[in-house]
Amino acid sequence: MPKISRPLRALRPVRTLLGLLLRRPIVGTSVIARMPDGRIVLVLRRDNGLWGLPGGMVDWDEDIKTAAGRELAEETGLTMTVAGRLVGVYSAAARDPRFHSVCVLLEAQAEGRFDGFDEDEILAVKAFADDELPLDEMAHDHKQQLQDYFAGKTVCR
Repeated sequence: MPKISRPLRALRPVRTLLGLLLRRPIVGTSVIARMPDGRIVLVLRRDNGLWGLPGGMVDWDEDIKTAAGRELAEETGLTMTVAGRLVGVYSAAARDPRFHSVCVLLEAQAEGRFDGFDEDEILAVKAFADDELPLDEMAHDHKQQLQDYFAGKTVCR
């Protein structure tokens, strides 16, 4: 076995720490937001042109519920009035083609108007009746998330 030089040995803890920090899934959330009339809110994503549930990454020093409300407001202009049940935790490495992320899915009640949303990320916001959802045009694993929700499941995938 080749001998490791002293400078390289000194960097080993730094390399190990960077590996621990950078090779971890990112934690995010998505929201099944229901309007007062019962319709579910979806966003049309700019990055892939597909429909998706509102959501995004949890910021440092932020809990899941707060992140869900913030992301809902940023992506739709709506306010989360009630956080409902935990529908599931989705952690398959391939669930998001951009990077490995763990997504915590919540149901919620929302109100407001579709204005002031982040146009750099979102092309459109629309509320759909349950039987009108574009399930075959969904981003990431959001079709599965909606199917689990409608089945009344609480899952860990």
